[in-house]
Amino acid sequence: MTVRLFIDKEGSVGVDDCADVSRQVSAILDVEDPIADKYNLEVSSPGLDRPLFTLEQFQRYVGEDIAVHLRIPVLDRRKWQGKLEKIENDMLTLIVDGQEQVLIFGNIQKANVIAKF
Repeated sequence: MTVRLFIDKEGSVGVDDCADVSRQVSAILDVEDPIADKYNLEVSSPGLDRPLFTLEQFQRYVGEDIAVHLRIPVLDRRKWQGKLEKIENDMLTLIVDGQEQVLIFGNIQKANVIAKF
């Protein structure tokens, strides 16, 4: 069995951050022993194309390119990709092909940051 733990913080998550959290969590799990079976503990960051779940996470990526999949289509589209321009209340504004597109947070099924190379 594998126990996966994803960590995040302001700025970027480095190897040292993962190692520190791994040591701390491992020590707690060794003492508390909540898992009866043998397991491997994996600690990592969400990655370059990290998924976004909360408005707070979206706020951290204002100015970045994101991809959004909607529950209900807007202008006959469920998939949108563009620069996250701003967030006001529960409304996200993307710049898509030079035009503003406002999307409702509650209509977002899945979203992630687009990795830049």
